[in-house]
Amino acid sequence: MPSRPAGARPGPGAGADFPDDFLWGSATSAHQVEGGNTNNDWWDFEHDPATAARESSGDAIDHFHRYFEDFALLSALGHNAHRLSLEWSRIEPAPGEFSRAALAHYRRVLTALRDEGLTAFATLHHFTRPRWFAARGGWLAPDAAATFGRYCARVTAELGDLMPYVCTINEPQMIALHGYLEGYHPPGVTNPILWKRAGDALLEAHHTAVSAVRATSDAQVGLAVQLPLLAPAREDDACVAFCEAMRYEIVDRYLDGVDGDWLGVQYYRKQWVDPSSPTRFAAPPPGTPLTQMGWAVHPDGLRQMLHRAARASLPLYVTENGIATTDDAERADYLATHLAALAQARAEGVDVRGYLHWSAFDNFEWSEGYRPRFGLIAVDRDTFTRTPKPSAYAYARVARTGRLDALAEQEST
Repeated sequence: MPSRPAGARPGPGAGADFPDDFLWGSATSAHQVEGGNTNNDWWDFEHDPATAARESSGDAIDHFHRYFEDFALLSALGHNAHRLSLEWSRIEPAPGEFSRAALAHYRRVLTALRDEGLTAFATLHHFTRPRWFAARGGWLAPDAAATFGRYCARVTAELGDLMPYVCTINEPQMIALHGYLEGYHPPGVTNPILWKRAGDALLEAHHTAVSAVRATSDAQVGLAVQLPLLAPAREDDACVAFCEAMRYEIVDRYLDGVDGDWLGVQYYRKQWVDPSSPTRFAAPPPGTPLTQMGWAVHPDGLRQMLHRAARASLPLYVTENGIATTDDAERADYLATHLAALAQARAEGVDVRGYLHWSAFDNFEWSEGYRPRFGLIAVDRDTFTRTPKPSAYAYARVARTGRLDALAEQEST
């Protein structure tokens, strides 16, 4: 009997919690790991002392040059899928001007991913916009959807053969919320009217992108949405009604408006909504377990939001889920409780076909800089040395066996 190749998983066998064809992996985004993405609005935001950004992304973790070894490491850790993004500002550095060098680079990246046996989930827009696109009004420009569609069509025409799964936009509702209501991300606006207008524009851009992808490739196209579990801070009528309104704006309008072949669910936390708060959200109740980001850990929220996402009537993939912590034992516990919630949702009939942990590596966390540690793999930012954490090996055991109890097993030599 031939030996099993490195990174391959056995069949589920007796006692498996997930089927053999379940996709297991992790996620990254270009700006957070590549380094040197100087032609986008985030680079400008990071270098403006008036913004919420703590530091520059700089060289990030130099994934732009180290992708080959990174994919080999992920494959060795039992992953059979990986989510990454393509940097729009590299591919289209000026309006209508497409870089052959950048497209060739991403062909090499996607080829390396395929050759390591990792199924690609390629995101076309993960928060960063080309500087020229932002200067023209970003998502509020009248031709924003058409401009984005042109970029999507070019990318999938050139690279679609290497992208079995394509995500149009990462977390459109968080782009709108953080960028146009909270001012926490570019363009740093705090305007409730523009917040809703940006949401409309992003949904239009998603629909335009779906048409562009389908016209130029055979890729399965979808959308990745962050779905926090929202609850009223108080049980009075006004607070409950406000919570329902916020749930519609952040969650349901995107589930009802999605177009595509699949839906990515990204879950991190429970949030309490409060109309009397200037931020519209209340602090978690005292004693609530919190991450480095101050986010409330609530594992059953993943199960609940998978059920809510099922209203889209599409196959679901968990495209992000993870914890910012310097305590890796806490990360292993987070994995155990959230994967159990995922398994329960599947047992209850929700069609979930894969889990991509956020994130593969400790990396640049937007306005929070490098302080939060989300990665399964630590990175020395002076030498760029990669070091898998114990949680990475625990996750590998689940990926290889499909069994939740493998998390607690001892790593063999």
